[in-house]
This record gives sequence, structure tokens and C-alpha cells, in this order.
Amino acid sequence: MLGRRKPRVETERMTLRLPAHGDFRDWSLLRQESREFLTPWEPSWSDDHLSKRAFTNRVYWAQRAEIAGTAVPFFLIRREDGRVLGAITLDNIRRGPAQSGTIGYWIGARYARQGYMREAIEAVVFYAFHDLGLSRIEAACLPENAASRGALEKSGFKYEGVAQAYLQIDGRWRNHVLYSSLRSDRRGRTDVG
Repeated sequence: MLGRRKPRVETERMTLRLPAHGDFRDWSLLRQESREFLTPWEPSWSDDHLSKRAFTNRVYWAQRAEIAGTAVPFFLIRREDGRVLGAITLDNIRRGPAQSGTIGYWIGARYARQGYMREAIEAVVFYAFHDLGLSRIEAACLPENAASRGALEKSGFKYEGVAQAYLQIDGRWRNHVLYSSLRSDRRGRTDVG
């Protein structure tokens, strides 16, 4: 597709864009140094998770998914130095009567608790509602992941309930708390017990 613009979202401190082959070194170093921080919250890493080949496949998947309209996988790039901070993916994009998608994300350990993920979540939700015309964005996280729950709640997501055995995380089927953000949300604050 000649002349087709790739998605790009600018925030106060970051550029959100599709992953590129040139990101491999930055991404692999960040994932490696953040392994202990990330693995309790993620599906088990394959033996070749940090390999150049696996990363190349990830880049090609991101390009195909974005073109197909099923996902928009963004890398978080800090504007001041061009470093990869993490990633956020708007995935499972459903059209027709649903007009919805799901976000998933991760941040490198050294960049955690600095507001980067909240900034990215808010930007991707705005992009999903205003650029893609979606109506509902969903997110799920482990109940004990206070940082992720806080980022979602501070970004306007509302708690909706618990999904039993929702995802296989670190080798085990785990329950997840479910959140959503609606384009026209009149639900008010929800209290989570």
C-alpha cells in the first residue's frame, strides 16, 4: 500500500509507534534486565523469547495485524533519547456491533512508577475512540497487580468483575480482574473491594 501512514501517537514524553527491526537491541536488553519484574505478570517466555528471530517475527506480526485492522501494537519510545520503555497493544479489535478492543501492556523495570504507562494508556484510549472509532476498550490484570490496577483506574477505566482462569500467566491459569473504558461513559466511579 503506497503512501499508507503507519499509526503514530504523540504524548507529552513519548512517541507510540509500531516496533521496527532497529529496536531489537534496546528491546532485548530492557526485557532481559526486567525479566524478574515482568515474568510474574506475563505468559511464560519461550526459550527463544529474546532472540533476534523471535523479535523479527514480532515486528512482522505487528505490521500484518495493523494492516488487517485486528491490532495496533505500539512501542513506547521516550522522546528525549529514543529509548524503548515498554509496549502497549490494542488487540482483538472487533468491528460490527462490538466496536471494541483490548489493551495489554508492559513497562521496563527501570521506567516503572514514573507515569509512563498511564500516559500511554490514556493516549491509546483516545486514539482508539477518536481515530479508530471504537466504543469500548477492555483490559484485564491479575488481582494482586496493584500497579496495573492503579494505572487503569487513574486512566478512567472502571472495574467490571472477575474472569475465572482468564489467562495462563507464568505457567498457571489465573483469574483476572476486568476493566473497561467506554467512549461515552456515564457510569461514574466504581468502588473496588
